[in-house]
Amino acid sequence: MTGDWSYRGRDLVLGSLLLAATVPLMAVIAIALLVTEGRPILFRQQRPGQHGRPFVLVKFRTMRAQTATEREDHERISRLGGFLRSTSLDELPSLWNVVRGEMGMVGPRPLLDDYLSAYDGVQHLRHQVRPGVTGLAQVSGRNSLDWKDRLELDVHYVRHRSHLGDWGVLARTVFIVLGRRGVRHPGHATMPRLVDPPHED
Repeated sequence: MTGDWSYRGRDLVLGSLLLAATVPLMAVIAIALLVTEGRPILFRQQRPGQHGRPFVLVKFRTMRAQTATEREDHERISRLGGFLRSTSLDELPSLWNVVRGEMGMVGPRPLLDDYLSAYDGVQHLRHQVRPGVTGLAQVSGRNSLDWKDRLELDVHYVRHRSHLGDWGVLARTVFIVLGRRGVRHPGHATMPRLVDPPHED
């Protein structure tokens, strides 16, 4: 496996370029969220990063606060939020996490803290690398996968990580996003819970 510094250098350059290029688009999304949903515009939540070190993931907010009548995810996702999720535009602020070194462009997606106790010994390998904005599981079915397959793909990525493989994942991500494929898990608005955490995923 190539030294981690080479991945970090690549991600810093690519993440910085993409962040700068998408600032106008993010400004438009922020204004649209402010007008239609109000504050907060951003969703922040602590997630486990490389080696389990916690960091605060930043995304655009896509869900309304839970109410007595809206308890399920599909009831809480706003119309604009659904569009942002299906196009992955809600992930754009995560490029800031990449620039800060908390995430990489490619890697296992950062999941909830609540899930850590649910992983077996092998599945914990997913935390040997920085979590990614996109990953092998995301281009291999995304939310249509079950948890077993998704975590197996994360471990496979860690064990076979390469720059060439990462560029392949990035290229495939473009087509997955444009096609809006794998956004929903059968019978669910997004991805069912691995365990039952209290907050938005």
